[in-house]
Amino acid sequence: MRGILLSGRPLIYVRTPEEERVGRILVELASSLGAAKALPVHSWSMTRGLSYPAGVDTADPAAALQAIAGSAEPGIWHLRDFHEPLRASAMVRRHLRELGQTCRTRGQFLVITSPVRDIPEDLHRTVIEVDLRTPDITELTDFLRDETRALASPPDEALMADLAPALLGLTLEETRYTIHRALAGNATLTRDSRSMLLEEKRLLVSRGGMLEFVSTPTNMDAIGGLQNLKRWLLERRKLFDLRESLSKEIVPKGLLMMGIPGCGKSLCVKAISSHFELPLYRMDMIEVFSGRHGKPEVAFADACRQMEDLAPAVLWFDEIEMAVSSTESAGEQGRIFAFFLTWMQEKVPGLFVAATANRIDLLPAEMIRKGRFDEVFFVDLPTEEERTEIFRIHLQRRGYDPESLGIPDLMSFTVGWTGAEIEQVVVSAITKSKLAGVPMTPQDLLTLSAKSVPLSRTMREQINHIRSWAFERAIRATPQKGAGVPV
Repeated sequence: MRGILLSGRPLIYVRTPEEERVGRILVELASSLGAAKALPVHSWSMTRGLSYPAGVDTADPAAALQAIAGSAEPGIWHLRDFHEPLRASAMVRRHLRELGQTCRTRGQFLVITSPVRDIPEDLHRTVIEVDLRTPDITELTDFLRDETRALASPPDEALMADLAPALLGLTLEETRYTIHRALAGNATLTRDSRSMLLEEKRLLVSRGGMLEFVSTPTNMDAIGGLQNLKRWLLERRKLFDLRESLSKEIVPKGLLMMGIPGCGKSLCVKAISSHFELPLYRMDMIEVFSGRHGKPEVAFADACRQMEDLAPAVLWFDEIEMAVSSTESAGEQGRIFAFFLTWMQEKVPGLFVAATANRIDLLPAEMIRKGRFDEVFFVDLPTEEERTEIFRIHLQRRGYDPESLGIPDLMSFTVGWTGAEIEQVVVSAITKSKLAGVPMTPQDLLTLSAKSVPLSRTMREQINHIRSWAFERAIRATPQKGAGVPV
């Protein structure tokens, strides 16, 4: 905004809900605009009228503009929610255009703030529009310091540097309420306060409807197999942590996981969030296309920009092939697809995108080419070694000893099974034993495994098509040796 004011543009429209923050910014900038002294900053609202000139009734928008026009004094006038009179009155728009011509020679600036983008068409070339992003890490750290300075034991600089990233994406007013909420019942902020700060962000994105905060962390140990994918994530975590000191093209931007349903793609996304120590958000494309948030392509773009304000974070696109398509370039999906491709190239480095896809033959070539995502992984049916590991994970998680339940005997019955099908057999066996009131035995697992028909058998042609399509188009998440489970 400083550059715009220094250029002499007299009419500025700032899209933001933080009008008080804009007022403080204008006061700070006023000192660099005046030749000898800081420019005075005045304000207008439809309830209070103008703060200067005083003594006249300026609650009426047209009267307010006439009063400003009658003043030859240089200054900045902050017009709050002035989009409403602009939209309703051609007379007010005419007044503003004429006032813009005289303000340039007087050193006067009119700054309109509004939470919505609503500039009438006849003012598009007269008024310059600015989107005020939410506070950055520096501003939030300073604000956090100010809000906690009066505490008996204020947090030290190291703790504030750790907590401030959890506040990214919040306005200063939301940040103040979040801090007070975290302090309720506590004498000061601690590292445990981070979860409370993230809870406020969950409430924030829930209000919008298009983004969902996913609060079910999963670590890498909960994933059976997929060693290539795990190794890649371990390496990229190091680069992501160094993103402030690396060039933008080196910082990991995201990955696409495609493959057979039930083989752990969604679980991997949750593990990425935990491994990177970042909050996870899921884009709800059904909500985007619902029409409740305006045109889908506009709603999608707004949600993506909101995610940039919330960064650093992981953004999850589940079944991305159903959300973006290039088949109808003139339709909503085509416009979303075009925006998504550009956005993936230009988004902020602190946002890691994790996308999953099942119907991979629907993905356009532009989506899977190098440069959009850092890597494209194919998640295949688990090998025998991976199935053994998956059985162990699900049994241990539920308090059972895998060594006593004959896992090797299950391998011949579970060829071509997905991880989800293995989990369901374990759950079914435990349920059966609980209902009977007896301990679970290896025979329970064997019986249920022998009776179950896996997806790879009921949908053999579709599964084989997916595997053959991805053979030369993606990196296997499992090392090649031992892969290629017969179906």
